Amino acid sequence: MSPSVTSASPAGELCARVWESVMAFDEAATVATLLRALDAGMSAEALLLDVIASVQGRVGREWAANRITVAQEHAATAINDRALAAVALHRSVPASPARGRITVACVDGEWHALPARLLAEVLRIRGWRIDYLGAQVTAPHLVAHLHRTGPDAVALSGSLATRLPAAHATITACQAVGTPVIVGGAAFGPEGRYARLLGADAWAPDARAAADALDLGPLPQPRPGHQAIDDLPHLKDQEYTLVARSRPRLVRAVFEALEAAHPAVRDYSEAQREHTAEDLSHVVEFLAAALYTDDEDLFGGFLLWTAGVLEARRVPAASLLSALAFLERELQDFPRATTILRAGAARLTHIPATRTAE
Repeated sequence: MSPSVTSASPAGELCARVWESVMAFDEAATVATLLRALDAGMSAEALLLDVIASVQGRVGREWAANRITVAQEHAATAINDRALAAVALHRSVPASPARGRITVACVDGEWHALPARLLAEVLRIRGWRIDYLGAQVTAPHLVAHLHRTGPDAVALSGSLATRLPAAHATITACQAVGTPVIVGGAAFGPEGRYARLLGADAWAPDARAAADALDLGPLPQPRPGHQAIDDLPHLKDQEYTLVARSRPRLVRAVFEALEAAHPAVRDYSEAQREHTAEDLSHVVEFLAAALYTDDEDLFGGFLLWTAGVLEARRVPAASLLSALAFLERELQDFPRATTILRAGAARLTHIPATRTAE
């Protein structure tokens, strides 16, 4: 629930009713509740951002706390997506655009499309002509669309920090054809720290702030001749590239080391082995993202979040430490990677980490 929405407020009471119907998988009741609120005078934008977005945020938190299953999370997201469409098509929403044109898309590899869809509909309500391209849009496909349509700006959404390299490539490609980019989503870090690092023309913490920023006037024009490497000179050491390309080998090596060190791992079921391999793959992916941004906090934050999820599933978070130690052994010739791994392990054990000298 957004900070401005309390359980005692009209939006808060509506959130509670919508949550109940979503968790009952009752799409008809969910849509009916929202449309009644529209008919009673609540704005479509408030319904989208203060109700549907708040309920979806709760879905994610409940999944992380192991209070709902993956299947329930998927079903709830699907209902929220269709409820969003019902609100956007309501007769009270303006049908004819009166402003410029915005392309809204998700970063390549990003499947969490609901935040981008919310932004697209909010901008449409405010009178913009919107091209909503949906989830997982590759840079070449997006640029081809920009050549055909010539929008005023691109709004790019990303929730996973592992997709920051793809986001960087997309931002640079859009700017190369003269289209400014505003970005948003959890992938871009606290206060948009990675948005600035990757050279985005603007950042917004949420859909309402993004719409407000675009309402203020044109975004600044991109720098001519800008290259991705200009933003991240530390990539010259090739650690990011080598770790990212070696992910399958690293996952396999760490898994084998865990089996050798912990007999219980050898007795895992096939499902447990698959989950463990997936978890190890995520660890390597986030390490690569931290190498790309040269920010050990990105990796440390991921580890703390993962530890919370594991604890909620009654898996000791300390199990991560063994994996980090084995991964460090595999990457002993990579100074930035080992520094990030040690800092992450220190955060898990609440021991202050000392960054090694450059």
